[in-house]
Amino acid sequence: MIDFQHRLMPAISQGDRVLAQGVRLARIANLLNVPVIGTEQTPDKLGSNAADIARLCHETLVKRHFNACQGGLLDLLPRERPNLVVAGCEAHVCMLQTALGLQAEGFNIWVVTDATGSRKDTDRELALSRLRQQGAQLVSVEMVAFEWMESADHPRFREILKLIK
Repeated sequence: MIDFQHRLMPAISQGDRVLAQGVRLARIANLLNVPVIGTEQTPDKLGSNAADIARLCHETLVKRHFNACQGGLLDLLPRERPNLVVAGCEAHVCMLQTALGLQAEGFNIWVVTDATGSRKDTDRELALSRLRQQGAQLVSVEMVAFEWMESADHPRFREILKLIK
C-alpha cells in the first residue's frame, strides 16, 4: 500500500475512489491472512497514511526514497511470496519506482489499477502502460480477491463477496 497519505489523497484524481479501493483490497488481504505493508513518503510533509489504510497495515515503512526498495522495504518482504500486489499513489512516481524496484529484485508484480492514482490521469495511464511493458500484471481489486480465494468453496468467500459488491 504505497503512500495513501491523507494530505496527498485530495490532490489525487478520483482520490476518494482510489482510497476506497485500497481499503477494500487491504480488508480482503487481512481476511485471507495476506500480509499488508504500507509506505509513507516524508510523512512530516504529506502526513501519515489515511486512517482506514493505516489500521489495516501490519507494518508501515517511513521513507524518503521514491523507490521504497531503497528505503528498507525489501527487509520487510517474505521471499517465499514471489507475487506481490502493489497499489497506491502517485502511480507515476513512488508506486512506479517501487514496482520497478521490486521487479528488479525478482518479484512478480500485480498492480491493482483501481486502487492506484496520480494527480493527473495522463501520468497514471503512462505509469500503468510502462509497468505493463515491463511485465507487470495489471489487475483489479475484484480480480485479486477471486485469485486469492481460488474457489467459491473458500471459507471466507461470503465475507469477501460482501466487500466486493
